[in-house]
Amino acid sequence: MTEKLVDMSPSTKEASQQPSQEELETARELVRQARTRGVALTGPQGLLKTLTKTVIETALDEEMSEHLGYDKHESVGRNLGNSRNGKRSKTVLTDSSGDLQIDMPRDRDGTFEPVIVKKRQRRLTDVDEIVLSLYAKGLTTGEISAHFAQIYGAAVSKDTVSRITDKVLEEMQSWSNRPLERVYAAVFIDAIMVKVRDGQVGNRPVYAAIGVDLDGNKDILGMWAGDGDGESAKFWMAVLTDLKNRGVADVFFVVCDGLKGLPNSVNTVWPMAIVQTCIIHLIRGSFRYASRKYWDELSKDLRPIYTATGADAAAAALEALDEKWGTKYPAMIRLWRNAWSEFIPFLDYDVEIRKVICSTNAIESLNARFRRAVKARGHFPTEQAALKCLYLVTRSLDPRGTGQTRWAVRWKPALNAFAITFADRMPAAEDR
Repeated sequence: MTEKLVDMSPSTKEASQQPSQEELETARELVRQARTRGVALTGPQGLLKTLTKTVIETALDEEMSEHLGYDKHESVGRNLGNSRNGKRSKTVLTDSSGDLQIDMPRDRDGTFEPVIVKKRQRRLTDVDEIVLSLYAKGLTTGEISAHFAQIYGAAVSKDTVSRITDKVLEEMQSWSNRPLERVYAAVFIDAIMVKVRDGQVGNRPVYAAIGVDLDGNKDILGMWAGDGDGESAKFWMAVLTDLKNRGVADVFFVVCDGLKGLPNSVNTVWPMAIVQTCIIHLIRGSFRYASRKYWDELSKDLRPIYTATGADAAAAALEALDEKWGTKYPAMIRLWRNAWSEFIPFLDYDVEIRKVICSTNAIESLNARFRRAVKARGHFPTEQAALKCLYLVTRSLDPRGTGQTRWAVRWKPALNAFAITFADRMPAAEDR
């Protein structure tokens, strides 16, 4: 007799089954009757709210009948011991109807455990998921509370919102400590700054890493709240050590933005890993030193460096760049020379590998999502609140999996090249 409540709101995750012709006709008849009586379809006293209340209360009565073993008013239930003991009023929050007051049946023994509306349950359907989604978009607990009051006409206190979002803390901890793949083709690393109120509001770095495994699957490996007010190679050492402790034994390429001291940190953890500076960062850095009117010409002169067939050809192209622009923009030339040892590694590999490791765009897109949520919040009261918000952002990424599919297809040619180039380090399929 027990029925499962189906959320009628547009936010339902799984599409409901198509209604039968008989059900459609019943719905049309209800709408016609409501219009005849002048009853609104939605709103506090609307048809939808009344119908939802009726369906839930009917289901609860059926659950009680199943619990007792006989229907209401049946003579067979006399002198059997446990029996109905009236009803009590309870208010629950629904997506489609806002606050809804329902009558909960009770039994004399107090052993009735309703399923459709459980004891102490105050929210039906996807309210929790809506709260988590809004929090991931950067809304504060007060803004989420105001949103529910405005859209649903229902009261959800700031404390309730905090309790809902705090539910993900255990999940976040489990996610942060989960085992990882033994070998990754590439790991992309970067850090963003968030404002945390610790006595006074200040910048705190949050470190993030994305790994691409040997099947081309992209995975956010973790997030770590750093100390100080800037990115640190020393803290990256701790991050990479954590990844190693979670099972990452080898990485072919670590792609980063050229932080000083980072290559030493990487090679201390994974001695055979190749550290590759993001080419896009170098190009953008070059433009920052040059007048805008020279950007088109400079772009053409930079291209022979990062498209060179090898390190010698790239060095010759850099010399040509120095001869033409060195006097006018010496800092730009110094930028390339300082990053040279981390720039040239990818020049030794096939075009397929070059395409996928030449930039940190993989993690830049994630950071863009992070920054959007951080900007909406302004600052966070604690480090934990910041991590919780960013974790919820990662939780909401690519819900249909289409981005993952496109990514895997794009990486197929590179993975074939990796299998040949790093054949001695490729684990057998059964060991992955």
